[in-house]
Amino acid sequence: MKTILFIPFLFMCSMVIGQSSKIIGKPYRLSKIKVAQYDFPKQMTWYDAKKACANLGNGWRLPTKDELILLLKNKDKIGGFASSNCGCNYWSSTEYDGGSAWYCSFGGGYASYGNKTNPYHVRAVRAF
Repeated sequence: MKTILFIPFLFMCSMVIGQSSKIIGKPYRLSKIKVAQYDFPKQMTWYDAKKACANLGNGWRLPTKDELILLLKNKDKIGGFASSNCGCNYWSSTEYDGGSAWYCSFGGGYASYGNKTNPYHVRAVRAF
C-alpha cells in the first residue's frame, strides 16, 4: 500500500519541478536579485501570482514595486517581457490598498495600481 501512494507523490513532485525549471530557466542577476528567465505562461490575478511565485520554492517570489521598476528599466538586458502597447502589465507584490496592488506597464513604461483580480503577467524574482 505504501508503494502505491508513493508513485503518485513522485509524479506530482516531477510536475512541480518541471514547471519551475520552465519558468526559472537561467536567471538573470540584477542588483541584489535574480530574475526568472521566463514569464508564467498565463496572465493571472495578484492572488494567484503570489502563490505561483512562492510555489516555485527556494525563495522565489513576486517582485516588490521598486524591484519591478528596476526590471522595467532593464527590460532589454533581461529580455523576454511582453512588450505590446496593451496586455503587458506585470504584477508587483506591493499593495496599494486592500483591493489594489502596484503593477508596471512594460509597454507604456509606467507604474500604477490596479484591482487585484485583474489578470496581468508575472515574472518571479529572488534575493541572492
